[in-house]
Amino acid sequence: MINIDELKFDGNGLIPAIVVDAITKKVLTLAYMNRESLKISIKKGKTCFFSRSRGKLWLKGETSGNYQKIVSIVADCDKDALVILVEKEGPACHLGTDSCFENPIWQERNFSGYSIDSLFELLKGRKKDLPEGSYTTYLFQKGIDKILKKVGEESTEVIIAAKSNDKKETIYEIADLAYHVLVLMAEMGITPDEIRQELDSRHIIDHKVKQEKMTGKKK
Repeated sequence: MINIDELKFDGNGLIPAIVVDAITKKVLTLAYMNRESLKISIKKGKTCFFSRSRGKLWLKGETSGNYQKIVSIVADCDKDALVILVEKEGPACHLGTDSCFENPIWQERNFSGYSIDSLFELLKGRKKDLPEGSYTTYLFQKGIDKILKKVGEESTEVIIAAKSNDKKETIYEIADLAYHVLVLMAEMGITPDEIRQELDSRHIIDHKVKQEKMTGKKK
């Protein structure tokens, strides 16, 4: 561990802070801190920055409610930049987007960039635009009952494939099930982050139970 006095602030007393989602590892924003805002961040456990345009401190989420709970703060090798892992509550950008970095400039042609999050964003776009000829559009147009029926059917297909000990077919059917579950999530307004948070809460509970067993403590 290093202390604040070892950090190298620039001529204006600032240090860049790259804020990253602790769960998805997505870069959320680039902001700046001075000594005071960094101390406040550490004390409160929430990001506090220095606004260069307004010339004052601002606690992220103080007006919007979109707080960022700090998981860790790490300095780079030169100690003149920070990476802050956070658990965010709501959009990170003041424009209402998940991240401030939403404007692609260039991407390698063969890089798919696939992720559960990118697929979910695609499905949300399908729900909004309802392009003709899309199977996803068909599901959204048919509504919740059709979507639930497909989730049930795909769950059965996973069971059948796994019972047959067919790994390749099971992978294929799990992918189908995952897709239809994501469609259901988009239909109900459930985000991947909410699922991650639920799983993370279970992990914390499980960890506490293990600790209690090891120490002999009981609730």
